[in-house]
Amino acid sequence: MNAVQAQPAPPDLRLAGLAVAAWLTALAGLHLGARAILLLAGTVAVLTTVSALHLLGRLGNPRVAVRRVGWIAVAVGLGVVCGAAATAARLVVRDAPPIRALAEQRVPVTAEVVVRDDPRPIRSAGRPGMLLVSTELVRLTGPDGHRIHASVRLLVLATDPAWRGLLPGQRVSTEGRLGVPRGGDLTAAVLSTNDPPERHGESSWAQRLAGTLRAGLQRACAPLPDDPGGLLPGLVVGDTSRLPPAVEEDFRATGMTHLNAVSGSNVAIVVGAVLLLARWARAGPWLAVGLCGVALVGFVILVRPSPSVVRAATMGAIGLAALAAGRPRAALPALAAAVTVLVLVDPELAGDPGFALSVLATGGLLLLAPRWRDGLRRRGVPPGLAEALAVPAAAQLACGPVVAGISGTVSLVAVPANLLAVPAIAPATVLGVLAAIVSPIWPAGAEFVAWLASWPAWWLVVIARQGARLPGGTLPWPGGVPGALLLTVLTVALLVAVRRPLVRRLVAVVGVAAVLGALPVRLAAAGWPPPGWVVVACAVGQGDALVLPVGSGRAVVVDAGPEPGAVDGCLRRLGVREVPLLVVSHFHADHVGGVAGVFRGRRVDSVLVPSSTDPESGRDLVRAAATAGRAALLTTVAGARHPIGGVDLVVLGPPYPLAGTRSDPNNNSLVLRATVAGVRILLPGDAETEEQHALLTRTTPDQLRADVLKVAHHGSAYQDPSFLDAVRPAVALVPVGSGNTYGHPNPGLLARLSRGGTRVLRTDTDGDLAALRIDDGLAVVRRGIPPGRQS
Repeated sequence: MNAVQAQPAPPDLRLAGLAVAAWLTALAGLHLGARAILLLAGTVAVLTTVSALHLLGRLGNPRVAVRRVGWIAVAVGLGVVCGAAATAARLVVRDAPPIRALAEQRVPVTAEVVVRDDPRPIRSAGRPGMLLVSTELVRLTGPDGHRIHASVRLLVLATDPAWRGLLPGQRVSTEGRLGVPRGGDLTAAVLSTNDPPERHGESSWAQRLAGTLRAGLQRACAPLPDDPGGLLPGLVVGDTSRLPPAVEEDFRATGMTHLNAVSGSNVAIVVGAVLLLARWARAGPWLAVGLCGVALVGFVILVRPSPSVVRAATMGAIGLAALAAGRPRAALPALAAAVTVLVLVDPELAGDPGFALSVLATGGLLLLAPRWRDGLRRRGVPPGLAEALAVPAAAQLACGPVVAGISGTVSLVAVPANLLAVPAIAPATVLGVLAAIVSPIWPAGAEFVAWLASWPAWWLVVIARQGARLPGGTLPWPGGVPGALLLTVLTVALLVAVRRPLVRRLVAVVGVAAVLGALPVRLAAAGWPPPGWVVVACAVGQGDALVLPVGSGRAVVVDAGPEPGAVDGCLRRLGVREVPLLVVSHFHADHVGGVAGVFRGRRVDSVLVPSSTDPESGRDLVRAAATAGRAALLTTVAGARHPIGGVDLVVLGPPYPLAGTRSDPNNNSLVLRATVAGVRILLPGDAETEEQHALLTRTTPDQLRADVLKVAHHGSAYQDPSFLDAVRPAVALVPVGSGNTYGHPNPGLLARLSRGGTRVLRTDTDGDLAALRIDDGLAVVRRGIPPGRQS
């Protein structure tokens, strides 16, 4: 009997069934629509109810497990019904016919809205400085003067800098053009505007105070170096406006990106610091909980009550409730109840990856970490080390499927990186909060505290940077929902299997052997870049970045993509440490927005630019980068030749300045013909029909003929068929961004190239693309995929 009592009680999963059912039902509803989810929910509810009645009808059965499964089935049915009802109600409001009709017609409107969150800058090709503002619609006035009063979510895409200073709760009005949202959330429409907002009153005193403190933290961090100074506000209050893109990319590669946003750990650190002070002052349990509650509310106001902050505060409130009740084992039911309430109140959270990561990490800490910690302690591991090992491992294992689905990779360095980061997170967070609080009354003191906080922040940057540079640090994995589900099944199967000692030992041996064996293989015979490559088209999103090899660690780079982190990551994967020549085809943001990433940690000798300087914002960005990097800035014209080592570059166009075209900057792109190891590569930038026609009239067919074509303007429809016929490429590389709104690449263009016998590859579906010289012709390699030959 004592032996039976010594066994730990199984976790209470009844509320977990309710939470998971409501969550998945809301997620399905966001994508299927109100009518479909109600029909599906009714069917599932009937099936679960019948199963529950069948199981609960056997209450006389002595097996407790049967009754437990029956109650779980009841909870699942209830969760499905509640999740479907809550989501359908919000979807009916979202899809109201008057607003949907205006959005589909893309008509100009005047909108009066309430700002829901801080305006965030987004990197958008062709529109630098664009801001994304989440708002709640109050009133919409159509072109005919008809007014619509509705409380729905409206996403504003603004270019005027006056939007930057808005605070949550601020009521404004503006004019713009409505558009249809992408779906999958509760956004009713998208409003694109170039006008400044017209303010109506002020936001609440709490939001104004939070804005003052956040601005004070930014000022305190301004004297710090860019990397720790940009990370600290993100670590403390979720403000990543100054975070360098390269640092953001490093954090993503090492599985530390959760530190860039406010999460349950931030709440726990702040509340824990207050709790320690309360205990030092000998405060009673209820007073301590009250003080922690006040700190929790104040912290939420400081970092803004956005969905991510609300979920983080909810997770922190779970710990407070367990502390007040003196029942820490009730944390799992409390977590399930919190998830249920949050999803029913705001079904959009069901599709938020951050929400999933926060819940899964908390669940992993509650279900897995204690068992693993106790198991390590039984095997002689010191208590502190056992805790430090179990916590990040449990959180990473629980979050792994979601991270793999989002990134398409599985990180091998995430657990050790997060383990090394643990000692720095708490001091950086506490000191950062203190700097924000002190900043309005003592700016110099705030700068000093921020300087102290920059040291642990610097340690986090070092960990992320070194982890991202480790060969074999990440492994490719299927992305999206299929990849997440596959890793979930494998994870669950592994957790079940390792309950047997023999399987546990086998898994440990195989895991260690795989890690120790795979890393040397990837170091000695890495599959990327492939031997004999002559050009690589980097997957940098909706933009261009091409690399031509000059020698060991040296390469010519043509264009830099829309943001620094992506092109820097591509060059690091290729092992490029020196760039003797950076060529800018033209100054649109999707070709020069990432120019700082080419210079990051590399010597760049020269920057070659076209004579056309439009748009000036892109020209100024390139000039500033060249000046800061001490690179020579050169201008070139048609007919010029630029040999760099084994790369022979010839400028073919533009043959003369073009004006009055559909897009003059695109049609004045540099058109280059590169020859590498005898392979001819044509790089036409964003040249459209007009420049392609001009090239045909001013060059001979042999000058345009090439083995590899970088398809112009991301595969747009504006291509001259005669130009393609003159090039007659064996391989066509299409640099294009996934889910872009421009319709790139054009299906008719891809079909025409394929019918002509051209092998077509695209960066949005194939990743980094390489063409290489082989004995009997060309080969093409997609990063991580075996080469396909092309004669």
